[in-house]
Amino acid sequence: MPAQYDKLGIHFQYPDNWTLDEIEARDNRNSVSVYSPGGAFWSLTIHPPDVSPQDLADDALAAMRQEYDELDAEPVAETIAGRELVGWDMNFYCLDLTNTAVVRGFNTPEAAYLIFCQADDREFDEIQRIFAAITFSLLSVIL
Repeated sequence: MPAQYDKLGIHFQYPDNWTLDEIEARDNRNSVSVYSPGGAFWSLTIHPPDVSPQDLADDALAAMRQEYDELDAEPVAETIAGRELVGWDMNFYCLDLTNTAVVRGFNTPEAAYLIFCQADDREFDEIQRIFAAITFSLLSVIL
């Protein structure tokens, strides 16, 4: 049975063997993350409603480019659970491993949201389905 997160005005499900980190939420940063046993993570940050989801995604890409010299990125627009998301798919090297990061932004009348997922490529194909399920559980109930 999946674990459930229901705070900050959001609700999502995640695997019960993943670790919830809501330290930033408690520090009024409006962010929550869940981590797989292998180190992959799915993270959500909440911003004021007047912030552009594309700007959030672009800012995340810029931060990643500062951290990783050889980062490849492709723009993405997709619809999940009837909600339009924009962002980037990124590939980069970290500790001699290839990694994939996915960043998606969307908004509602109440807030702008940024989802950031990352895993090394050895586990990304399997973990990607879990990321998609977490995201779908969020978007299925968000206004």
